[in-house]
Amino acid sequence: MKAKFKALRGSVVAPKGFLASGVFCDIKRLGTGKGSEKGKKRDLALIVSEVPATAAEMFTTNQVRAAPVKVCVERVKKGTARAIVINSVNANACTGRQGLKDALQMTALTAEALAAVVKRPQASSNATRGPRHSHEFPNRIPADHVLVASTGRIGVTLPMDNVKAGIREAVSLLDDALECADHAVEAIMTSDTRAKQIAVEFNLNGRTVRIGGICKGAGMIQPGMSPTGGRPAAVPGRAHSPSAPTGGRGRHHATMLCFLTTDAAIEAKTLRAALQEAVANSFNRITVDGDMSTNDTVLVLANGRAGNSQLQTPNSELRSFKSALSHVCLELAKMIVRDGEGVSRFVTVRLNGARDFADADAAARAVANSALVKTSWNGGDPNWGRIIDALGYSPAKVVEEKVDIGYSAPGNQKILWSVKRGQPTGTPFKALCDLAAKKEFELHVDLNLGRGGAVIYTADLTAEYVEFNKGAIADPNDPSTLGG
Repeated sequence: MKAKFKALRGSVVAPKGFLASGVFCDIKRLGTGKGSEKGKKRDLALIVSEVPATAAEMFTTNQVRAAPVKVCVERVKKGTARAIVINSVNANACTGRQGLKDALQMTALTAEALAAVVKRPQASSNATRGPRHSHEFPNRIPADHVLVASTGRIGVTLPMDNVKAGIREAVSLLDDALECADHAVEAIMTSDTRAKQIAVEFNLNGRTVRIGGICKGAGMIQPGMSPTGGRPAAVPGRAHSPSAPTGGRGRHHATMLCFLTTDAAIEAKTLRAALQEAVANSFNRITVDGDMSTNDTVLVLANGRAGNSQLQTPNSELRSFKSALSHVCLELAKMIVRDGEGVSRFVTVRLNGARDFADADAAARAVANSALVKTSWNGGDPNWGRIIDALGYSPAKVVEEKVDIGYSAPGNQKILWSVKRGQPTGTPFKALCDLAAKKEFELHVDLNLGRGGAVIYTADLTAEYVEFNKGAIADPNDPSTLGG
């Protein structure tokens, strides 16, 4: 039974006891390469729980992992955290010992700045919440209770003087006002064209519980995350997949990051399992271009301020919490695909009839990542020949004479089949074209070999994507001018 929940504003500050902020501290350096033309876009965000929170995580399974991922993998094992500091426009990946030192320093600086905060009552700009309560962190916050994430260009060290100034300002601006969540969202964006945030409210045994989330991502998108960042990745219905998605062509920007907050009281092990299931059915089900980032991260903090009885496994209330968490993650994941670099069509690939999940996943990804299939979608062409070709070269077992391929409108049970048993049908071509020309549609594939099924959310491939990613070399002698 799904939880009954309603949408709220405020994303990560909607749950009780969470504060956020976002500031500009010139991490990219204005005038140095693609992205700097955005001007003073916020580039450092902070999310803080007023009390120690239970923490859980999912990280990229790319064998090349950024310094912030390496730091967080070890810290989240303890199951407790207080804050997350995030920077954009610089991935702090492939930066060696200096990068690891910088990531650790970011957490130490944040802990130090938070410990120095004193009460400062002010009128809240969020009129719906009344006067802002005082924010105080009187006790020393251990640096290892601060988590860190980065996104942006690979192979460039962080300008730590700028970062230090940004952290101090971000701490001074922490609040639970709605605009603070907006500022945090802006600060984590890179090639995103729109903010991605959500919050929901639901009831747990008479207590009102909230879950909020923000995320970013538009390119270098095919997450395959696991709790430790080790392969294989988490997949629907099981703890691990037989193989993690592959990707990573060494592009210079983008990543998917997601930060979730909840005021639910929940045991660390239970929260980790719930997050793993939610990610397996959301972020691990999307692809824009088939590239897995070095920095992909999902972090959740649960501070218990809702006052519910602690959720543990088994627990009759846990199902409602998991349903709400899964809803938040899936909605955010779909926002990423819809805002993919150059994307003009959002496509849901539903593959059924495979021998098992592994085959279904492999076949669906082959179609979803095929450049030929994706470019045909861009032109509104329901080219089943390219689709069956992609199925055939996938690792999945495929029998040509058993393959069915069809299109439908989103959520519509009426499928127009272009192929049945490996042969074209009599469905009018115009009817198929009309469906493929829509901004959103579903592709249905049945291999008719078993009960395995998988869903992948993907997009078309456009000339705008190529234009954006082809590079922008202003000065071959100065790497700082490169695009990304």
